Amino acid sequence: MTSILLPDDAGRPEHVALRPPVAWPHPAAPLASRSVYAAVHVVPRALADTAPGAPADLDWDATIACRQEIWAYGLGVADAMDTAQRGMGLGWDTARELIARSGAAARAAGGELVCGAGTDQLTPGGVPSGAAGLRRIADAYREQVTVVREAGAGVVLMASRALARVATCAADYLAVYRQVLDGVDEPVILHWLGEAFDPALAGYWGSRDVGPATETFVDLLHSHAGAVAGVKVSLLDADHEITLRRRLPTGVRLYTGDDFNYPELIAGDGTHHSDALLGIFAAVYPAASAAVQALDAGDAAGARQVLDSTRALGRTIFAAPTPYYKTGIAFVSWLNGRQPGFTMVGGLHSGRGLRHLVEVFRLTDRAGLLADPDLAAHRMRALLELHGWTS
Repeated sequence: MTSILLPDDAGRPEHVALRPPVAWPHPAAPLASRSVYAAVHVVPRALADTAPGAPADLDWDATIACRQEIWAYGLGVADAMDTAQRGMGLGWDTARELIARSGAAARAAGGELVCGAGTDQLTPGGVPSGAAGLRRIADAYREQVTVVREAGAGVVLMASRALARVATCAADYLAVYRQVLDGVDEPVILHWLGEAFDPALAGYWGSRDVGPATETFVDLLHSHAGAVAGVKVSLLDADHEITLRRRLPTGVRLYTGDDFNYPELIAGDGTHHSDALLGIFAAVYPAASAAVQALDAGDAAGARQVLDSTRALGRTIFAAPTPYYKTGIAFVSWLNGRQPGFTMVGGLHSGRGLRHLVEVFRLTDRAGLLADPDLAAHRMRALLELHGWTS
């Protein structure tokens, strides 16, 4: 059995025996009872310049291998979204290449793929106010939708920082989204990303009050139900999500983006349930797959038990300041040998401190998600030494 000395809450050495690796099952058939996507991260080259503001320089082999691993467990991949550091180091030029490469990999693997289409090719402050600015934002959305569709992927319409800056009322949001939805060739997923994930999106849908914002959002869904396959809601508010999913037009899925409360939301109440498009599933995908396999087999209690076993890890990785959850996703990837180093685009690997990373390590082990405990312990010891903690 592998063991490691870790600092406890007081910084004292504590002997921790790691769990043996769990043999998480790969599905024998496509997952059926829930539509599930893992929102995935990107891996920089070992010698890349990862200084804040430097262009993203990706290790394409490692980046695509992460996606192939998720497809092997039967989950879909949600790419080029906020988990891939859109708006936090990954610019549009690299995101466009990522979408094309992931599209080719999805075709080769037979995997499900959706990709984010946003407006981040627009420079901050470079969009005029008024109707001209709204048209420019709609055009930027359409440009990115075209790139995603040419890659053979489904579209996730991401929230737009440019629109949040320019819009003055709910009608402005509706005007832009209606222009875009009127031109799509197949239904898309709408992503409502909350302020906790990106403070620049405060007041999205025309109000900082979630009630009026929800009314605008629901209005759009009902006026364009045929163009919307689903909505991803990332507000970390389970009660709001439960209420919203009861109001969706027939045929529109609710993909939970609640990385705190996903076990009960995915399990459902016997009448309604949420599907999932989650960043935490990039870290817990073997368990997520096992849970949906259990649901497919009619074992709802077993599915809930598996999902609940990952909840503490999800709450820790997504703890405030929530935008730095991406650091935890990359850390787990590194522990499990999915990338050569614990580095991130834009230096984001420094976004969390050592105490946080130690807790993520502990919880990943408790959830049975260290694929190779010997490797994980070796890497964790190296990280502790690098940070100056010695036992």
